[in-house]
Amino acid sequence: MPAEPLARVVLRDVTPEISRHMLSDVSTLPCVQLGDYLLQFELEEPKESVREIARRELRETPEIVKPAVEELRSLLEADKDLWVPVENDAWLIRFLRPCKFYPESAYDLIKRYYAFKVKHSKHYEGLTPSQEQNVFKQNVLRVLPNRDQLGRRVLVLELGKKWNHNKCSLDEVFKGCVLFLEAAMLEPETQVCGAVVIFDMDGLSLQQVWQFTPQFAKRIVDWLQESIPLRIKGFYIINQPYIFNMVFQLFKPLLKEKLRSRIVFMGSDREMLYKYISPKCLPDCYGGTLTIPNVSGPQWLELLLICDKEFIAINSYGYKKK
Repeated sequence: MPAEPLARVVLRDVTPEISRHMLSDVSTLPCVQLGDYLLQFELEEPKESVREIARRELRETPEIVKPAVEELRSLLEADKDLWVPVENDAWLIRFLRPCKFYPESAYDLIKRYYAFKVKHSKHYEGLTPSQEQNVFKQNVLRVLPNRDQLGRRVLVLELGKKWNHNKCSLDEVFKGCVLFLEAAMLEPETQVCGAVVIFDMDGLSLQQVWQFTPQFAKRIVDWLQESIPLRIKGFYIINQPYIFNMVFQLFKPLLKEKLRSRIVFMGSDREMLYKYISPKCLPDCYGGTLTIPNVSGPQWLELLLICDKEFIAINSYGYKKK
């Protein structure tokens, strides 16, 4: 087998087009050069095919977007408990897209998003890549370098034999997911097309099953169902052993129909996985034909660390402390 090309981090200048999607004044953004492929945060405006999805699925047309942004801004300006970047159109659109440009729904989502952060402040306090390096170094959490055939980001969690629960807690895994999805929420194409999550449970042990508590299950379900301003389009459980049923029983009573319908148990059935994600978009470890080299957790960390300033800015907004 040929050796994988070494990944190297390169920096690109933040243009005015890109900076309007950022909450901090970072002047450069990191990319990873993987052979001929450049992995980067995609903050440019979406291409025409993605804009068409936005028009069709999200009602995203100029005559709807402009008044929706203005109304959402007015609702937030009238709310004296929240401190948010109301002057930033791209930030407002980030919440309007998952709500199909209904301003009241986006306003409710913003309130739930920040209320969740207050309720779980011990997990969100100072949440930046530099403070959460361990989960990436343990390499149980990564994003595929490419999008799938529907333009969705693909997050992979390996919580079986790769996961040493004595070295990396489930709370750390949760915080790593938050950091990844906060970064994904910056990308216009991801805001439109959404994301999917692959849970690879190969080798899950009974000791690992005991790490899942009812409190943890409730936090995750509340986060996914009520609080996250991102279109999560599917949860694909693969390679799960029979004892995974014990874990799912914690989550099952909490799930509303919309989220439950997006959870698919696949075991080792690769043909079933291919119905949801094209093999062209999957690495060879899942029987795919993707030729882009894999990006490991530590490589992702290297990218995210350069964006620490942006995460500090994200954390600076929310409900004012009483």
